Amino acid sequence: MANGTVAVSEKTFYEESTNKYSGILSWLLTTDHKRIGLLYLYTIGGFFLVGVVLGLLMRLELIAPGETIVDAQTYNSLFTLHGVIMIFLFIVPGLPAIFGNFFLPIQLGTNDVAFPRLNLLSWYVYIIGAVLVLISLVLPGGPIDTGWTFYIPYSVRTSTNVSLAIFAAFVLGFSSILTGLNFITTVHRMRAPGMGFFRMPLFIWSLYATAWIQVIATPVIGITILLVILERTFGVGIFDPALGGDPILYQHMFWIYSHPAVYIMILPAMGVVSEILPTFARRTIFGYKAIAYSSLAIAFVGYLVWAHHMFTSGISDTARWIFSLLTFIVALPSGVKVFNWVATLYKGSIDPKPPLLWVLSFIFLFSIGGLTGLVVGSLATDIHLHDTYFVVAHFHYVMFGGTGTIFIAGLYYWFPKMFGRMYNIKWANIAAALYFIAFNMLYFPKFILGYMGMPRRYFDYLPEFTTLQEISTVGSWLMAITIIIIVTNLIHAGLKGKKASANPWGGVTLEWQTTSPPPLHNFNRHVEVNHEPYDFSQLKELEYDSK
Repeated sequence: MANGTVAVSEKTFYEESTNKYSGILSWLLTTDHKRIGLLYLYTIGGFFLVGVVLGLLMRLELIAPGETIVDAQTYNSLFTLHGVIMIFLFIVPGLPAIFGNFFLPIQLGTNDVAFPRLNLLSWYVYIIGAVLVLISLVLPGGPIDTGWTFYIPYSVRTSTNVSLAIFAAFVLGFSSILTGLNFITTVHRMRAPGMGFFRMPLFIWSLYATAWIQVIATPVIGITILLVILERTFGVGIFDPALGGDPILYQHMFWIYSHPAVYIMILPAMGVVSEILPTFARRTIFGYKAIAYSSLAIAFVGYLVWAHHMFTSGISDTARWIFSLLTFIVALPSGVKVFNWVATLYKGSIDPKPPLLWVLSFIFLFSIGGLTGLVVGSLATDIHLHDTYFVVAHFHYVMFGGTGTIFIAGLYYWFPKMFGRMYNIKWANIAAALYFIAFNMLYFPKFILGYMGMPRRYFDYLPEFTTLQEISTVGSWLMAITIIIIVTNLIHAGLKGKKASANPWGGVTLEWQTTSPPPLHNFNRHVEVNHEPYDFSQLKELEYDSK
């Protein structure tokens, strides 16, 4: 390849081999990172749809004051299950497990992750954790009703199946740790010849930073969960004040993991954004090293800000202002990313395909989520807004407006590469427009409700909140229609879509330099990288279908 980005030899680097298993066993016993990524896609996607249904039921209950479709106890279980499924079964594992598994080795120019069998084990551990969540729903005591944070002392005293449900979260943590270890080792040991750290795609940088959080922070929540189970089972006084424990200690231990977990959720999404923008702006990413370093900075500083969730819990005034300051500091590297993304679009040759439209939605929604995070990160305003709908709105603008939006953007971006087929562009564009309208209709009223004093997690509300609750519920219906359009379009494309070329978008990272879908060993020839990342001068040499 003249002046090329990838040097190739004439002989095959890896011999194609057939799987020794066939049928369903070829999937259940596979060590191919691409198939494992697809297994995660199907299971995580399924749980996402379940979480959406639970959210719709909650919004339907809140369409009017008083009881409408469920009673108060059922509502408590609904929002707990919605949170547990969306956080532990969708958002935390979603982007790393699906797109990380599928594309990290390909973008590094290697044939698999460092530990293929461990990779398959991580999926089985995820399935075991998910099954335990489902079992907890039907055992005596009924579904957990504590909220996804499992706050003490209620989670020790409730008669619902708390122990089994939080043990499921403990098991899911092992899946996260195994994935993180695999990614760290793969990045360090299996990059293609010539690919230094600053020749890696920014998606790899985000996965690398995320993997360190997964490995270091996840054991903390595992220990915390075991202590809760110990307290419930044997009555040991650790967190429950009635037994001589300290409930604030639980909050510290929970958020020491759960705030870094926010960055497990959002950092890979930021990496996907940094892949999509250069491709559809037809220019190199602005400030490559700044974005790479900011990923590491977010991962590092993210460990230090956990107590901003606890400003009203009774911690000292000194701790409050220190954690408030750190909260504002952690916003800086996120601001660097947003600035660089917008600068990448400046004077670019912009091609407004569906992945880019979803990324533009993400930048708008995530910016609202980030700025309102500073509002609740400020001591004075948090006293008024803590535990109100304002926090619910902020959280969903960051998690769903951030990670959820980019999950769909990543699907639209990499679907042709993963399945070798193209979806309907027109319907994808319609879905992008509907999503933006539905999202803001569903969640923005919650900012106003919170400012007015509407508490979160309440089954009922005062009549003055009715109009905004109705708008939010109608927004949930529009969101459901949007998700149906997205899922239908992608399923139809997978079954009957036209065949995709190797490089339908004109990307220049390594995944666009192999077939769609990739062969068993990713590349049929030896890969050697001798170019800077996002070098579009080589695009004319690649197989690019510009139609």
